[in-house]
Amino acid sequence: MEQGSLRLIATGDMFITRHLPEGGYEGFQELKELIGAHDVKFSNLEMTFHDQEGTPAAESGGTWAMTSPTMLEDVKAFGFNLFNTANNHSGDYGEGGVLATIRNLNERGMVFSGTGRNLAEASRACYLETRNNRVALISVSSTFTRASRAGGQSDEMPGRPGLSALRSTKYCYVDDAHYKMAEELADVSCINADRLYSIRTGYLNPFPEGKLPFGDEVTFVRGEKNYVTSEPNEEDMTRIEREIIEAAKQADVVLVSFHGHEYDAVDTTVPAHFLEVFSRRCIDAGADAVIGHGPHELRGIEMYKGKPIFYSLGNFLFETETVALQPYDAYINKKLPVDMRVGSYMDNRSKNGTVGFGVLPEIWKAVAASWTIEDGKLKEIALHPITLGMEENRTRKGTPKLSHDEETLRYLAELCRPYGTELRIEDGVGYVVLP
Repeated sequence: MEQGSLRLIATGDMFITRHLPEGGYEGFQELKELIGAHDVKFSNLEMTFHDQEGTPAAESGGTWAMTSPTMLEDVKAFGFNLFNTANNHSGDYGEGGVLATIRNLNERGMVFSGTGRNLAEASRACYLETRNNRVALISVSSTFTRASRAGGQSDEMPGRPGLSALRSTKYCYVDDAHYKMAEELADVSCINADRLYSIRTGYLNPFPEGKLPFGDEVTFVRGEKNYVTSEPNEEDMTRIEREIIEAAKQADVVLVSFHGHEYDAVDTTVPAHFLEVFSRRCIDAGADAVIGHGPHELRGIEMYKGKPIFYSLGNFLFETETVALQPYDAYINKKLPVDMRVGSYMDNRSKNGTVGFGVLPEIWKAVAASWTIEDGKLKEIALHPITLGMEENRTRKGTPKLSHDEETLRYLAELCRPYGTELRIEDGVGYVVLP
């Protein structure tokens, strides 16, 4: 049966802390009209929405992210109708913050996935009904604090509220000489002492031959040359693939959203290998597109089996410095007085605007990706450059406008090149050259 035409648009991270001015702002209407011209309008809600209904977690995603639930009306004013809620800020205010955000989204009829009252809910697809198609969205995060992971239910106990997590293992392949160095360093640092005790007492199996875990973050592997790579956790991967297969039975189009900060060993614009493996396996399982975000900068686009993988669309709204509140831990971690206010805290963190994200040009340019599917076939992918006002002061910085900046598109074209993806640039819009 023919599905008809479907227009989709996706943006990156939305860290919103300021209400829109009455009537919008300069450039708002143009952006709103672009978003509104589509059937599916996606963004990542990198924020918790509640009035201190959760308590600050011991660890945050960086800034403890909380804003008034009334800010959701401003989110909707842009025209978005589909959202990811799984990211490194999902658990900033504990389980209470997760549940309050879910409630506030549901009360406004907003369609989202990625968090839930337990692992099954967090993993499940949400569904958006459009004129010609039913669209599913499955959302995960590979960047998260341990306490923010959702937990499954058993016969005897309830699950744990949180996000759908994609864990991974980092592998450092090294030659014999460096492997011996790693063994010696593990010995003198006693970094594996707890694991070795568990092996001796029978609770863990011995390390596989040629593999040396080094704490919790990395495993050294004996090889012929030195390089760093990573692989997705197979348990998480299987769970996510199962959800994709189910969603493909229940929807015409399946989207997967991932929030991933992780990068190749040295280059933040190159996604970690496990994110590439994850994205391709999602399409193998039945996804029609994979939408990445998280590193707050652009990454390349891959066409895999005729389906787009956007490894990062950058930011859409980035109003991190105008959060209303930060908890005790934020000040103590910086060795600052706990009675300091947020404005002074942000001055201190950025050394009065001289360091951090505020002075990195790549953080303040992004794209909105628009694509069309007709009767199940991909027809066009257009990329609309966005600027977030790097030069603006704090009260306006982070607000998106269409820039029509071809330099941003040329920059993105270079990031796409390693994937064999070519961009054609016309009148301030980039187009992926399709086969």
